[in-house]
Amino acid sequence: MKPVYSIVVPIYNEEAVLPVLLHRLDNLLQQFDGPGEVVLVDDGSSDTSAIVCEAKARSDRRFRYVRLSRNFGHQIAITSGLDFAQGDAVVVMDADLQDPPEVVLEMIARWKAGAEVVYAQRLSRLGVSRLKRVAGDLFYRLLSQLSSVAIPRNVGDFRLVDRRVVDHFRAMPERDRFVRGMFAWLGFKQAVVTFHRPPRAAGETKYPLAKLARLGMSGVISFSDAPLRLALWAGAAVSALAMLYACWVMIMWATQATAPRGWSSTVIIVAFLGGANMMMTGIMGLYVGRIHAEVKRRPIYVVDRAVGFENAVEAAQVDAPGEASANVALARS
Repeated sequence: MKPVYSIVVPIYNEEAVLPVLLHRLDNLLQQFDGPGEVVLVDDGSSDTSAIVCEAKARSDRRFRYVRLSRNFGHQIAITSGLDFAQGDAVVVMDADLQDPPEVVLEMIARWKAGAEVVYAQRLSRLGVSRLKRVAGDLFYRLLSQLSSVAIPRNVGDFRLVDRRVVDHFRAMPERDRFVRGMFAWLGFKQAVVTFHRPPRAAGETKYPLAKLARLGMSGVISFSDAPLRLALWAGAAVSALAMLYACWVMIMWATQATAPRGWSSTVIIVAFLGGANMMMTGIMGLYVGRIHAEVKRRPIYVVDRAVGFENAVEAAQVDAPGEASANVALARS
């Protein structure tokens, strides 16, 4: 029987929390009003996560296990899980139990009421340092100002998505992914549930500040051309200041006033112009790098093996509409 509900859980080195996670997912599946499945996506874990997840998939028909060939990153692991999920309503949640499984029941109620995307908004974040909370708040404020798409604040990837929305998401071809922004871009009827995010149940965070900064940069570049416009206007401002300085030097020369001598002013101006030029070049380089990654047309991910699926199939890869699919063959058992 086709599952009505699918839960996609990306996993990377979560052996400490997996026993509790699987127990709470068992309880959640029993409360569903229809058949459900859990798709555990192992993003190249190097601990015993693979052993635990595969054993669960082999012993419980409600669980599926997908192992990627290496660590492709959290956003790609979510994408692969959505490719494999078969439910009419698909939930994405993290494995660290900071996304409480019990909130899914409230999401389902909103979905049944007509919402096609139900996202979970954090009212508080327990166990998170003040620096990380402030950085996250600044990021969402900045992104809301720069992006042409309304991306909700204090919202991660924890959400329920209708099958129709999942199908549209899978048709989006970009390789460098910012999943929460992609769902916001798709639109459809959206609803929100709120929750207090508990501290991590066990293990260590997989999103330190440096990785969060890279994710934030990815979100800004993917959904805004504001950095390019900043480069344009900053370049114009630097040129204008240079012209004003040139005018000032000519006035000083014409009036035979005492002008500052030495190399200090020259060095400052050259260094300022050089730094501004390098910054603007770097911004444009980020966009060019994205273009380079897209035109190579490599698969988004490669599946090592999949367990718990009934038939042998090919792993779906996200390609541009109308183009031939670059699938990766795999065997499911």
